[in-house]
Amino acid sequence: MKFEEIKRILSNAAERRGLTEYEIYYQIDESISAETLKDEISAFSSGVGGGVCFRCIVNGKMGYASGERMTEEALEEMVEQAISNAACIDSEDEVFLFGGSPSYTKLPAREIALNDAATVRDTALRLQKALYAESEHVTDGTQSCAISLISEIAISNSHGLSLQNRVGMSGAYVNPIVTDGKESQESFEFDEGVSYDELKKLPEKAVQKALEKLGAETVSSGKYDVILDGTQFRQFLATFSPVFSAKQAQHGLSLLAGKEGEVIASPCVTVVDDPMREGACMQTPFDGEGVATARRNVIENGVLKTLLYDLSTAKKAGVASTGNGQKAGYSAPIAIAPYHFSICPGEADDETLFSTLGNGLYVTQCKGFHSSANAVTGDFSIECAGFLIRDGKKSGAIKGFTVAGNFFDLLKQIEAVGNELKWSIPTSFTVFGSPNVLIRNLSVAGK
Repeated sequence: MKFEEIKRILSNAAERRGLTEYEIYYQIDESISAETLKDEISAFSSGVGGGVCFRCIVNGKMGYASGERMTEEALEEMVEQAISNAACIDSEDEVFLFGGSPSYTKLPAREIALNDAATVRDTALRLQKALYAESEHVTDGTQSCAISLISEIAISNSHGLSLQNRVGMSGAYVNPIVTDGKESQESFEFDEGVSYDELKKLPEKAVQKALEKLGAETVSSGKYDVILDGTQFRQFLATFSPVFSAKQAQHGLSLLAGKEGEVIASPCVTVVDDPMREGACMQTPFDGEGVATARRNVIENGVLKTLLYDLSTAKKAGVASTGNGQKAGYSAPIAIAPYHFSICPGEADDETLFSTLGNGLYVTQCKGFHSSANAVTGDFSIECAGFLIRDGKKSGAIKGFTVAGNFFDLLKQIEAVGNELKWSIPTSFTVFGSPNVLIRNLSVAGK
């Protein structure tokens, strides 16, 4: 059933029940993925999923109901369920529906070429073959995966809001395992791409990174100057991103509460949240509440300019929503989340950063954020691997050491940032990115 027909049925049912404030949120996802093992497809999936969420305000309470069945009977029942659910709400927080922003960015159409099963399957197999061809050291366990996602979202409410967005993402990751007969190492590389030609550099890059890890040694404990690779510092941004949520701040779960306008980072640090980053696949001109999104400097030259707000937290703070009220899916509640969230790159290439560092560590792998990092206090103790930097040059591989510190201190310790942004795999509209960052005097526990 098309969205216009769904909207007609739900609106008619709502009006028959006397509802004057209600919203319809519709999301349909089409996805294809193919994984390989050895020279065969080991897993393949293709499907369409999604549904509708109906919410309404009854006696000052917001009731939700959602479902995947698109029959007229099921949709009418959804309205009744939402009304019943509103009566169960105990919260005294003010609720409201949004009437619309003055304007919304119009997004250009973007081609999604990996949009059929044969293309996705062929891309995964070609990447896998290329991985094995890169080196005789590539061994069993090596995997490739190609993915494609097209998502259609629509919001309509009784205040006249009517928005639609259709986005698509395609890309691939490779996970080569290499061995020299004594030990094994692996690496992981992901990239967006609309064709195999845009992805064909992945195998060479990934295999080379895995081979470089062979023969890694340990380092002694102490204080080190460190370059954190952008693929790893983006994990810090992802792990500690909740501290930028106004909801966390208002609940006493963020040390950034009340610090807007204060210096919280090094002057070379500017953190941007950009829902419509140029060249990105997952772009959105509106959030899950229908508020227009826009590029914002969250941190600018070390100063915290704004937290991230949805309508509810903005109302409490007496400010405008930043358009960060996202929905993880059609049935999910509104939750504050960033979009393309990254540290702005600087001008230094790797050679310049290594030269500036002089002697220290280049960290290219961090593990254990889920269990060894506290998103409230900012404390972390992370298992790492990487390379020594000697006299400004990348040297031998190292492993088995732990880097410990505090995220809020880390932001202030950044001395320089690299010139290349490195992005993570998108999770809905949220993606984290970072260039390499140079940090002085980090605590390292080694041998």
